[in-house]
Amino acid sequence: MITSFRRLDWVLIGMLALLAAASTVSLSSFAPELAVPQVVWFVIGFALIVAGSQLNWRWIGTQPWFRYGLYWFSVALLIATHLQGTVIRGTKSWLVLGPLQFQPAELAKLALIIVLAGFFSKRHIEASRGKNIVTSFAYLAIPFALTVAHPDLGSAAIMVVIWCGFILMSGVDKKRLLIGAVCAIAIAVVLWVSVLEGYQKNRIIGFIFSERDPLGVNYNVLQSKIAIGSAGLFGKGFRAGTQTQLHFLPEAQSDFLFAAFVEEWGLVGGFVVLLTFLVVVYRLMRIGLRARDNYSRFVVLGGGLFFLIHFFINTGSAVGLIPVAGITFPFFSYGGSNVLTSSALLSIIQHIQLESST
Repeated sequence: MITSFRRLDWVLIGMLALLAAASTVSLSSFAPELAVPQVVWFVIGFALIVAGSQLNWRWIGTQPWFRYGLYWFSVALLIATHLQGTVIRGTKSWLVLGPLQFQPAELAKLALIIVLAGFFSKRHIEASRGKNIVTSFAYLAIPFALTVAHPDLGSAAIMVVIWCGFILMSGVDKKRLLIGAVCAIAIAVVLWVSVLEGYQKNRIIGFIFSERDPLGVNYNVLQSKIAIGSAGLFGKGFRAGTQTQLHFLPEAQSDFLFAAFVEEWGLVGGFVVLLTFLVVVYRLMRIGLRARDNYSRFVVLGGGLFFLIHFFINTGSAVGLIPVAGITFPFFSYGGSNVLTSSALLSIIQHIQLESST
């Protein structure tokens, strides 16, 4: 067992620890009451990564009872959230158990990766057939529809990207890609007309017209831009960020923690965080390329997309590249749900790393 621990990807774990440290320092600056529980979540997460890597995830993941059991359990939690969940930050996406809050959409993303990896690994050559595309889309459609109903469009978008990643890796021809693009446009129109709430439409319109309503729909993004733009090369210093400390920057602990960090630690600090995360993604891709079987490769692919799209939406929102979607920066933003989900996924990937290094 000691030998297997040595063969873990400690560079990957070290980069995650660096992100966690940066997160803790930033939270300690403007929200010290959140720093301690976040450290607890990080400790649990790292313990899960290291200890969970010793389980035979490749065998477990190929068992139908696990794949479909986890998938339908996540769907059941999404339904329970829709019926009895607590509204937090405008969405009914949370189950509250005493002092604990859990976001079932995070588990649904993990379950979707597991079930799609099992599905496509068995049909790799025939994955481009219409019936297989439709079946895989059905796996996406159920959690997607429930997540949109909350409404949590950010998490729903991540599910779509994960499914598209599996489709592209499986080798779909241009004709079906075109059909898929047309269907995506049709779904987007239906969502706009019949599903999206007024504030969600305003966010999208505000993104297109960035100078519109600076005290309303664009307030968060403008404050984030001010925080980043005023930081300079080395920042304003610990507990000296005006936008953050004076609470001009809303949701600084989650949606805009990157902006809060850059304001105090400067563009150099922001660059270090970005580079650290890119190293994480690189190490994940490296593990995927060395994996021994299709199932393992698909799991790592889904994991890489999971981390990359979270990162892109969160940081893109902070600098105004995309509309604000309420998506966390893995191992950086405040919150336990994403830390636990990310850690569970990483424990599976670390086990794949152990198998490929023997």
